[in-house]
Amino acid sequence: MPVYSNSEQLYGALQALFTRVGEVDPTSTQKLAASKLILRMRTSSPVIEVNINGRRNPIQIVYGASPTRPDIELEIPADLLHGILLSEITLRKAYATGKIKLRGPIWKAFVLDDIFHAGRAIYPEILKEQNINGYSAKIS
Repeated sequence: MPVYSNSEQLYGALQALFTRVGEVDPTSTQKLAASKLILRMRTSSPVIEVNINGRRNPIQIVYGASPTRPDIELEIPADLLHGILLSEITLRKAYATGKIKLRGPIWKAFVLDDIFHAGRAIYPEILKEQNINGYSAKIS
């Protein structure tokens, strides 16, 4: 059974995650802004698209399709993204094992590591608050 039951649920979790990461650890979003990269992340099961514009300061995040051309595209199953945010697997290992697809200057894509690292402390609370796939009962 997938972690996220629909795209709205995943969008809600990611919007809460990125908002809180910006509040709790602004250096991670500042690094993304310093990179001047535009990142497009697409997930499967459910299908969503998130566009992060690091050419703006503060960074701009569009939840859904965007006409802006990305420098880096990341394709990742939603359940794998969930595993990365729960520290079950690293972004680097997921890439090295072929579980995700990256297009663009791959070494620059790991600027997302900083955001994911900061998000790991916040993500379980978001799961609990949004009662995603019964996580309110599993997280104390």
